[in-house]
Amino acid sequence: MDIRFAIEDTRFNFRAAAVWIIDDHVLLHRQAHESHWALPGGGVEINESTPQTIVREMKEELGVKVKIDHLPWIVENFFTYNDSPYHEIGYYYQVSAIQEEELFQTKPFHGKEGERLVYQWIPIAHLGDINLRPSFLIEGLTSIPSYTKHRVEEETSMGTLNRADWYLKHIDIK
Repeated sequence: MDIRFAIEDTRFNFRAAAVWIIDDHVLLHRQAHESHWALPGGGVEINESTPQTIVREMKEELGVKVKIDHLPWIVENFFTYNDSPYHEIGYYYQVSAIQEEELFQTKPFHGKEGERLVYQWIPIAHLGDINLRPSFLIEGLTSIPSYTKHRVEEETSMGTLNRADWYLKHIDIK
């Protein structure tokens, strides 16, 4: 059972996502009826580590065995989806295939779970042309940190607000 729940009108989601890059393309997915793209992954299950989540999700969704290479981001993400506020904790792992896979292609494709999700390898140079969420990934994927970076993001109708940056600029700490 995934770790997600609602408190009053806010939904909480604990998610792990895969950053898989081949030939300057990153693997993204979207729900077939949606316009925004995201990194593949899914909800962390109770008693499951986030690396285990990535390995399980990639196997379930794509039939691929991956290994964890690096954890570039831990993200506290605040956003609205279908008129509901969300608070999401996300672990974003850079991954690679354990064995060579025939998965890389430039056309959209469906995974093992049917036509619910559409996958596509998108050129990193063209991420600004699509609706990618969270939007910090548009720039973040062009220069993935070699260390783990904690991000606090808020997706608003006015764009993205990095809460940590806002606090540093607006709160006088002595």
